[in-house]
Amino acid sequence: MKITRISLWHVPLTSHTAYHMAEGKICDTVESVVLALDTDTGITGWGEVCPIPHYLPAYARGVGPAVEEMAPLLLGADPIGPEAVMAKLDAWLQGHQYAKSSIDIALWDLTAQSAKLPLHALLGGQRQADMPLYHSITCIAPENMARIAREAQETGITQFQVKLGADRDWQADVARLRMVREAVGSGPLVYGDWNCGATSLDASRVGRAVAGLDIMLEQPCTTIEDCARVQAACGLPMKLDESAHDTASLLAGHAAGVMDAVAIKLSKFGGLSASRRARDLCLHLGAKMCIEDTWGSDITTAALLHLGAATDPLRLMNVCDLSSYVSPRLDPAGPERRNGRIAPPDGPGLGVRPDRAGMGTPAAVIE
Repeated sequence: MKITRISLWHVPLTSHTAYHMAEGKICDTVESVVLALDTDTGITGWGEVCPIPHYLPAYARGVGPAVEEMAPLLLGADPIGPEAVMAKLDAWLQGHQYAKSSIDIALWDLTAQSAKLPLHALLGGQRQADMPLYHSITCIAPENMARIAREAQETGITQFQVKLGADRDWQADVARLRMVREAVGSGPLVYGDWNCGATSLDASRVGRAVAGLDIMLEQPCTTIEDCARVQAACGLPMKLDESAHDTASLLAGHAAGVMDAVAIKLSKFGGLSASRRARDLCLHLGAKMCIEDTWGSDITTAALLHLGAATDPLRLMNVCDLSSYVSPRLDPAGPERRNGRIAPPDGPGLGVRPDRAGMGTPAAVIE
């Protein structure tokens, strides 16, 4: 099998509800980049990456030039064995992990399709039929966030991510956590996420104010060191997200005692290959994992679900059905949440097949 063509589409994804985070970060309409690798066997592998503006070192319009730079190594290459192909790409173009993520996902899709196996069979084997979801609650008025939590709970959701810091009011953040905790009752997991948008002082004040509640905190500050200060001040468990992006950062977070849980996001690590290695390290370190991505639709969701399904259920905290937050769907037949859980797609490879016609004319075709 040889790769004969690379196609790229820019697809605007619009959130059903504008999604507010700290420091003015917002998901309203965000551009996703869809990639197709066509082969001489007629099989197509699909990838997707959707960077959120101002969130991580990633830029949607940077994907195309990076892919063009790597195209000479991809065209004519045998896609079987994604990690070997990615090693060559890493030697050719350093960094740009987010752009490489879409390629890596497509390579895994091709490899699993050629083996006529669902992707999770190549990522460790299916460990669970379906997985728990969390529901991310946009940072708005505390009472409205509590209402959203109750509505999500009625659909079977038992894990709630409470976005904090959009109004830079630490007391309002305390109210958000208290009201959501009260709304869903005891038992469900509730964690407050600043997306690096808090000072250690403000996050510590919030943490101390809710220290008597069953609450976890997520990435209040930019650095692992400042997150550790917050954890020491309030004693609450901590989840890392933005600071955890490679082996060294995972080891640093674990050593600092702030990695009770961690977000393994595909585009942050550079695709399924690197995320699988991160997953295996976290299994050794004992951290719970949220396996997800920054944003996206059905391709990204399918990829993370396959990795989640191949992960030890005791260490998988949750996954995210990103495609349910946005429109359009790239594959209307993609997986759907049921009673707060979701299963990976059936069929070989990713198990999703985007509608080329629905995405329009590709922004780039390299062959």
